Amino acid sequence: MNAEHNPGRNMSRRTLVRGAVGLAAALGGAAVLNVGLAGRASAYGWSRTLQQGASGSDVTELQIRVAGWAAAGAQQTYVAVDGAFGAGTAAAVKRFQSAYGLASDGIAGPQTQQVLNGLEAADGSTTHFGWNEFTSHDGAGFTGGKVGSAQVKENVRRLMYKLEALRKKAGDRPATINSGFRSTSYNAQVGGASNSMHTYGVAADVAVSGLSTLSVYRIAETCGFSGLETYTVSWQHVDSRIEYPYGSQSWWWEDGVA
Repeated sequence: MNAEHNPGRNMSRRTLVRGAVGLAAALGGAAVLNVGLAGRASAYGWSRTLQQGASGSDVTELQIRVAGWAAAGAQQTYVAVDGAFGAGTAAAVKRFQSAYGLASDGIAGPQTQQVLNGLEAADGSTTHFGWNEFTSHDGAGFTGGKVGSAQVKENVRRLMYKLEALRKKAGDRPATINSGFRSTSYNAQVGGASNSMHTYGVAADVAVSGLSTLSVYRIAETCGFSGLETYTVSWQHVDSRIEYPYGSQSWWWEDGVA
């Protein structure tokens, strides 16, 4: 087993239920969603309809938000977050639209953008995942990792959107984060790999209520995750190592295609 984790560590069972994003598609012209404990959802300022051929920072944001819809089945592929709207981005948008009851045309217009904004919490996290779920368990917050805290937090934000997709594909079941970011000292304390993706904020250990780890592994195979640890433990490790210069630059699905 890859030493991303401390297998003897007990899983923390903190489940968040912070709104029903699936209602977004039914709200029509509403500008924002009420997400309960998070207040009103913060809305990204989309200023145009996005489709193939578009480029810019808004395309980058779109790619971050649909990255978890990288594939329809088990496939070692991911949505490039490069600000260029190509075929891969369009395919991911189509899958997102279909999952949320929208016309599946691969064009991110006002209705699609509204639903995307419904996944954003007021503090910049996502509707079903909070920042505090991903902070280092030694009290370091997002500091003490292998990149600066601002980069860690942005990496975690990108990870959250992939996990939102995983959660949606799992039937909107609550998902619990056992381990998110780790400071390098805490990672060493729990016996993590020296270059663990947790120390950059691009990895999480997740359990989904009512699903076996094997089931979560299979869903994760469709979400653009390039690192999947074995499903024989009580959580599923997921990471995006291939997308970052400090990752391994190679795919690691420990149990292959399950």
